[in-house]
Amino acid sequence: MKNQVKSQTLFVTGATGYIGGRLVPNLLEQGYTVRCLSRNASKLMGRSWADNDQVEIVEGDAADEELLADAMKGCVAAYYLVHSMDSKESSYRKRDLAMAEAFGRSAKIAGVPRIIYLGGLGELGDGLSEHLSSRREVEFALGRSGVAVTVLRAAMIIGSGSASFEILRYLVERLPVMITPRWVSTESQPIAVRDVLYYLVTVLETPETVGKTLDIGGEDVWTYDKIMHEMADVLKLRQRLIIPVPVLTPRLSSLWIHLITPLDKSIARPLAEGLRNRVVCRNNETKIVMPHVCLSIREAMEAAIACVESDDVATSWSDSGVIPGDPEWAGGTEFVDTRTISIDASPEAVWEAVSNLGGASGYYGVDWLWRLRGRMDRLIGGPGLRRGRRSASTLQHGDALDFWRVTGINPVEWLELTAEMKVPGRATLSFVIKPQSEEKKCTELEMKARFRPRGLFGIAYWYSVLPLHGIIFSGMLKGVSRVAMSRRKNE
Repeated sequence: MKNQVKSQTLFVTGATGYIGGRLVPNLLEQGYTVRCLSRNASKLMGRSWADNDQVEIVEGDAADEELLADAMKGCVAAYYLVHSMDSKESSYRKRDLAMAEAFGRSAKIAGVPRIIYLGGLGELGDGLSEHLSSRREVEFALGRSGVAVTVLRAAMIIGSGSASFEILRYLVERLPVMITPRWVSTESQPIAVRDVLYYLVTVLETPETVGKTLDIGGEDVWTYDKIMHEMADVLKLRQRLIIPVPVLTPRLSSLWIHLITPLDKSIARPLAEGLRNRVVCRNNETKIVMPHVCLSIREAMEAAIACVESDDVATSWSDSGVIPGDPEWAGGTEFVDTRTISIDASPEAVWEAVSNLGGASGYYGVDWLWRLRGRMDRLIGGPGLRRGRRSASTLQHGDALDFWRVTGINPVEWLELTAEMKVPGRATLSFVIKPQSEEKKCTELEMKARFRPRGLFGIAYWYSVLPLHGIIFSGMLKGVSRVAMSRRKNE
């Protein structure tokens, strides 16, 4: 049930980031007005909640104290969710400290009653990584402002798109054998992103949390190697062989993470350094003042993977800041091969040719290669080309088409086929039909082959078949064009 607090305004920094981008809609659901600070307001315009009447967007830098103080006026609380983690910038720790001090002073001038900050778990005292030490310094800097600060400390956040989770998922998915640093035996208490959001919202209505530092964590305390084994089980993979060695430094670990996962090595290094620290809740105070049953590690993983598989990832680690992109082969995105052709025929004629692919009609070009691929697939247990198709002239959603399945269809406009052949990943083939000239009956046909690799073998597979695309797909498009134009002549 929504709270009737629409007159209360909250200030949120980091709304373009992983947590902030999910927190804002949660606050809106509770009836709050949310004032978001962003260096570039256009980055927020694509969010589903950006045009909500209860959202105010302020464009500016988080280091601009005058702007901050003016923007925070009238707010009942301010969320500080800004944090750098790019080791390319040797001064990121000093910059974070300076920004936190500026934010605290601005909140004081604006008369904001409290600040809410999401920090990192970790044993107190010496020995913290630079990443976690920076988090502590930010906590103290905000506190020195004289404004009451609520600090929530979390370890690994498990959620679709989180940096820690993506590292874990990609490493487990791609490496059946892992040579790891000794930190795999370090204990951690991960927490699901939905539980983090619950606590970030609930502190607003819990007076006992004002001025407190609270540890938040899930139901399980596990070592990282156990977490990796659980991830393999959730992904329905064989158990991974994990071999800890003493010689892998954070630098070497970050380079390996850079190679295998979508994260850049400059982002991975602070995370890798932090993994050597035990990150476990020190007490049960959070659950006393905010009773809540968190998801288990397995439940959190299953929820995150379900979002990834359904393409429902609300925010990602890559949303915030300016983060260098990885080379395509690092695997963070799908491989895409796009080809287009202009056909001197109507969209209806082009659609008829496209929708007749497969079965007895074949693939309009170099059919012997398609037959060879079908035989190979059949030998290793796949459907091959023997399955054919239900109808020679029509297609419906869910129809089998040789070793493809129709997973999207809008007649005369769009067709998507998903591969059911044996491949190390997920492959789709889509066709988009676009009228170019009504008078001349000229049509553009765009074909996209997409592939999301599974494991290193999946990446190798893509590059092994890529040279054949020029033969197979070019032949298919020319064949579609030939058939479509022949039908135009008969119209």
